[in-house]
Amino acid sequence: MNKPEYNNDNHKNDCKVKSETRTPLSDSDVTPILATNPRVKIPVVLAERTLQIVVEADIPLCPPAVEIKRVLKDVFLTQCKLVPVEYTPINETGYLQVTRAKLFIEGYIRKNIEYAGYDCNGVIYDKIAKVHFSGFAELAGEDFLSAPIIAFSSESKARFINPKNTDIPRLDKYFFENNVFYNEQPYCELISAEFYELDYAPCHSDHDSHGEGSCERTHSEKAFDKLREKIVLDLTLKVLQTQQVQLGAPSRGFNC
Repeated sequence: MNKPEYNNDNHKNDCKVKSETRTPLSDSDVTPILATNPRVKIPVVLAERTLQIVVEADIPLCPPAVEIKRVLKDVFLTQCKLVPVEYTPINETGYLQVTRAKLFIEGYIRKNIEYAGYDCNGVIYDKIAKVHFSGFAELAGEDFLSAPIIAFSSESKARFINPKNTDIPRLDKYFFENNVFYNEQPYCELISAEFYELDYAPCHSDHDSHGEGSCERTHSEKAFDKLREKIVLDLTLKVLQTQQVQLGAPSRGFNC
């Protein structure tokens, strides 16, 4: 086959790229206008904890595999809720400082499994699996870097006596008082995830693990359609709540 002939002039023209030189612009400092000791509303870190999650799962593989090449992992949180169980009042404000709470979490480990099939010259297959987990942790005392704040709504009702018959109350007349607080919901942020895991093909033989017919002797080049995983996950996260903070305040605590 003859090599294609190229026109040198056309080749030189194709290599030229249109460009423009930009003129540098001058810049100067700007004096900011700052408030002295302002009061701001910002996310406050309530706690930063590492939770250990232990989970076991069987992941089906279709088509079957003979060798696991690579496993990529990520963690997704679908729920992270802080439930207060103990609190103390903050002066006469109606707000309460949480001293003990339960942190409920729920989510899944997204695994991207790359594996080789039985064919000698085959493709690399890709399997995406979601391993779900859930649980709770208790936060109390020094576990809190800053205390969560919560306020309860209240409802009061006054009833009246029947003026025509003082022996019975009126059922058609009431006085209501409602006090509603709208609280900032605590939320979580993922910081890091550290995985310790054992992945293997489960043995379906009833023989001794090192005896005749065991997995170690029979599964050297045998395809498997199930991957068993034992995972220990150290999940580090932050619990935050939007609060009102006095910048430059001389002391810690709540300034009411």
